[in-house]
Amino acid sequence: MNPRAAGRALLAALFIVGGALHFILPDAYAGVMPQWLGYHAQLVAISGACEMAGGLAVLLPPLRRAAGLGLILLSIAVLPANLQMLLDGLHDARPGWQIALLTLRLPLQLALVWWIWRVTKRHPGVGSLHPERH
Repeated sequence: MNPRAAGRALLAALFIVGGALHFILPDAYAGVMPQWLGYHAQLVAISGACEMAGGLAVLLPPLRRAAGLGLILLSIAVLPANLQMLLDGLHDARPGWQIALLTLRLPLQLALVWWIWRVTKRHPGVGSLHPERH
């Protein structure tokens, strides 16, 4: 397996497992959502289903680009929850190491978006003899 395919497989696994956790531990996800958002249970279920579907679709070449775009949009959409986790941690005077991890999570979201884009974009080899490249 080439590195790009391995990256896709790992990304898919992370989103499939992460999406499943929305259904296994829904209260944990609802608890980090900003209060102003509303419809927490429904949004947790929708985002979990989208994560699982996107993760699976990353593995299917005909759906890969659409899946990448969807997962990028989803990753941007969850930024308010990530920010809320940091704000809650600061309000609750969590230990410094927890605040550091919650702070680091924000720029890591940008790295995740880059990774999604990188492994789901079309490469110049599309249509070549290397189908694993697209």
